Amino acid sequence: MKIPFVTFKPMEAELDKELREAFDRVYTRSWYIEGVEDEAFEKAFAEYCDSKYCVGVGNGLDALFLALKALGVGAGDEVIVPSNTYIATALAVTYVGATPVFVEPDIRTFNIDPSRIEEAITEKTKAIMPVHLYGQPCDMDPIMDIAKKYGLFVVEDCAQAHGATYKGKVIGSFGDAAGFSFYPGKNLGALGDAGATVTNDEELAKKVRALGNYGSDYKYHHIYKGNNSRLDELQAAFLAAKLPHLNRMNEERRRIAQKYIDGIKNEEVILPYVPEYANPVWHIFGIRCKRRDELEKFLNDAGIGTNKHYPIPMHLQECYKDLGFKEGDFPIAEEISSTQLSIPMYYGMTDEEVHYVIDRVNEFK
Repeated sequence: MKIPFVTFKPMEAELDKELREAFDRVYTRSWYIEGVEDEAFEKAFAEYCDSKYCVGVGNGLDALFLALKALGVGAGDEVIVPSNTYIATALAVTYVGATPVFVEPDIRTFNIDPSRIEEAITEKTKAIMPVHLYGQPCDMDPIMDIAKKYGLFVVEDCAQAHGATYKGKVIGSFGDAAGFSFYPGKNLGALGDAGATVTNDEELAKKVRALGNYGSDYKYHHIYKGNNSRLDELQAAFLAAKLPHLNRMNEERRRIAQKYIDGIKNEEVILPYVPEYANPVWHIFGIRCKRRDELEKFLNDAGIGTNKHYPIPMHLQECYKDLGFKEGDFPIAEEISSTQLSIPMYYGMTDEEVHYVIDRVNEFK
């Protein structure tokens, strides 16, 4: 049996009519930037995130970068980020001229460990950027308490966690702002690059919108040195067509994840840990194995697609060698990078496919 790591075909087949209608609406209207589709999606997604404002942007990295920029984070500032995440989190900090300060995760959840944050705070610290990695919510209460204690901004990186909840409250609604990615592979994915910044602060939302539109608050009037990062009408229409199905599709991911958790019984494999406060959406189902590369080859030879999230931790990436870190400086991030393996997780997986993956993982010795 051949099982890809991810495929969009089952979802796209199911939503084919709605997606084609979305394309036809935009094409017939001949209006492609900052139109009614964008406005409608922003309103719907803000409501979905239990927030007042949503600003569509070009991608998830820009959603974070523009939020930090709008908050006034810049040169000389520091932003606390987890040592284990996709590099876009750190790049958003770098792009505003600030310095990312890495804090180790809880190895059970892969998310930033709140108990380690305070020791990383200095007089230069301006913000904390927790990442709800793999669709697993961070422990937000202690993070928000620390931010309040030290007067720090909180920008949530929700790129992988559309619809996840923490103690019953949807992620993205805790901090000063939140950044979402709608990269095609996300739980809510466009048919190209797209993103959004979500906030309850009206002035912040206005500033993010202006910054993403060449710094312009109205045509040919530029109040900031801005960027070009806007959600186009076509992607907004596609996202609006998919959004009403997101909760249902997330529930299907939860069902698949539970089958994995119940069915994988191999002492070589460490399964994900879900705290009581979390209701994840399983963008990624990541296991750990000391013999990760051997397990990956074993599964690949059996026709099962896999991925590694992420094989080189940020502090050892060449682009961040200027920060002066070396191997061993962040051992938990390094442990995760060397042992983590993502197995197939996507809407439309059949029970037969799920059980095939489980059986092959259990056969690995």
